[in-house]
Amino acid sequence: MALAPTSAQAADEQPTIRELLDKCDNGTDLCVFHPSGPPEESMGEAHQVGDSAFNCTADLQRSTVGWSDTTGESNSVGVSLSAEVGFAEVFKVSIETNYSHTWESSHTESEQTNVDVRPGEVGWVTRAAQMQRVSGQYELHFEDKFYGHYYWYVPFDATGPLPDAPSTKTQHTRPMTDQERSEHCG
Repeated sequence: MALAPTSAQAADEQPTIRELLDKCDNGTDLCVFHPSGPPEESMGEAHQVGDSAFNCTADLQRSTVGWSDTTGESNSVGVSLSAEVGFAEVFKVSIETNYSHTWESSHTESEQTNVDVRPGEVGWVTRAAQMQRVSGQYELHFEDKFYGHYYWYVPFDATGPLPDAPSTKTQHTRPMTDQERSEHCG
């Protein structure tokens, strides 16, 4: 049997956000996510997808770059909304109820993109996915006190790919460096 902490110790001890959210629908009478406003849409960071295409010839070359890229979600707690059951399901249902659209934890896009590469240059493709960010708080009610309280309010925000939204793909070229020329045009 564990000893109860003194009142000074109890005041210092607080559950982590993760501990609280793990109790969502797993020890709570109520667990509700309250968004603080509509989702904010933005473009994610552009990054290279597929391999680079090196043109070692004296002629313009059209290269087809095949790629597949998955955009995932992130949140203020650092857990996967696709893997967690309790609070993740509450979050997804709340987004669907409040905004009439779904929350995706990940989205994969695959494509073949043509890049025209001039002699002595390297070409590549970048992709930026459309994202949505939701902020708010979880309201948790406990039948028995949890860390000295019946009610807890937990701030939470998450960013994920916008469902069914096209991403931005861009083709790039630049002159090869001397090192690239020696490695690829040997």
